[in-house]
Amino acid sequence: MMKLRFDGELSSVARLFLSVSVTIVSVAAFLGAAGALTGNMFLLKLHPYLFFVGFGNLAILILNRYLTSAIYPELKINPLKQLRYIQAVLASLLLVTLSVAMEWPLLKALAGLLLMIVVLGPIKEIFTTLSVGKIWKEVSVRYYIFDVLFLLNANLGLFTLGLKEAFPHQGIIPFFVTQSSYFLGSSFPLSISVMGFLYTYAWSRSSKRELVRRLFSLWFYVFLGGVLLFLVVILAGYYFGMMFISHILLFGVMVLFGSFALYLYNFFKKNFHHPALAFLLSGLALLFATSAYGIMNIYFLKGIAFGTKPPLPFDRMWIYHSHTHAALLGWITFSFIGMLYIVIPSILRSNSLEILGTGKALSSLLGEQTMKQAFRQLTLMLLSATAVLLAFFLQNEQLLGVAGLVYGCSLFFLKFNLQPEEKIMDNG
Repeated sequence: MMKLRFDGELSSVARLFLSVSVTIVSVAAFLGAAGALTGNMFLLKLHPYLFFVGFGNLAILILNRYLTSAIYPELKINPLKQLRYIQAVLASLLLVTLSVAMEWPLLKALAGLLLMIVVLGPIKEIFTTLSVGKIWKEVSVRYYIFDVLFLLNANLGLFTLGLKEAFPHQGIIPFFVTQSSYFLGSSFPLSISVMGFLYTYAWSRSSKRELVRRLFSLWFYVFLGGVLLFLVVILAGYYFGMMFISHILLFGVMVLFGSFALYLYNFFKKNFHHPALAFLLSGLALLFATSAYGIMNIYFLKGIAFGTKPPLPFDRMWIYHSHTHAALLGWITFSFIGMLYIVIPSILRSNSLEILGTGKALSSLLGEQTMKQAFRQLTLMLLSATAVLLAFFLQNEQLLGVAGLVYGCSLFFLKFNLQPEEKIMDNG
């Protein structure tokens, strides 16, 4: 039987992280779908907060730390401390839910403050254990550690957003602190982690690894610099700058998408069809869609000041919703499912990070039936995610709701599909 009690083992935290994170994202999808079908504003307001506050923090605090510690073992993982992180994130979710339900924005600020304090712990551990030179030596570690810093900033955004909503007439909080800017800022840490993962478990093992290392090092500066500069030009309302930077980022995504498709073709031809890599490729495809919708969003944003509600003319709001959902349901969720299909089995098989730190992470760790079902899950998720984007264009609430429910169910299937891996660990 599977262990239901926390026993202080690394594998126990990994199981708990899998269950909690998958449940949070699935519930967010279900609430969004139910909100679309019923027109319930509470559900529509709540579901993105669940995603970013819950999954956004857990992914960086837990999964990101696994990836970093697999490269630098001196960043030891304390399972009990990670359990505390999960508990703190769940407490923050409760605070945010009450805040939205009761319209008590100070609870939102309290949740942001709690999460800021939590994130400061890993930041202190990182910079007291690793030197800046050692961080910069490994390209992927740069991505992972900057994610933790971005997460701190995102939680600061939640804290200030709660204060601004509680005291709207005070001029202390800057004008650019809005729900949209909080969601935008919270998506960056997740995006950067995926880039580091792609380098570590795919391209870094290329025969041209030195060239790849240089290219990903360059992409680190372009991606992070472009994102930060993009925020500046948005706040300044500099239309040409927004278009210029967004096109550069789109070109980078196109190169990344095309080259990963080529890598995948060669990998599948020489090895086997790994579902995790297929999920990551699908995530990149939807990142391309996200970037394209983003450029369309900027085009119709001309003349509209940042922070305006709604951010686009009413007849163009489908572009804004398509942009955000292609990022959330597509790029981020698909990519992290792919990561989970690699990271969780690796940890459960050895009750350590040993496999993650070697080339065995992309070996046949999953059972044949699990891999087949993962590809079926991917197919259903792609179809339902596409239906969600189509529903925004058609402004069809029924299609949006049904597609969201199917997406949530197919996403939650991940927990069931990895149960055989948990049983192997229990029996082993």
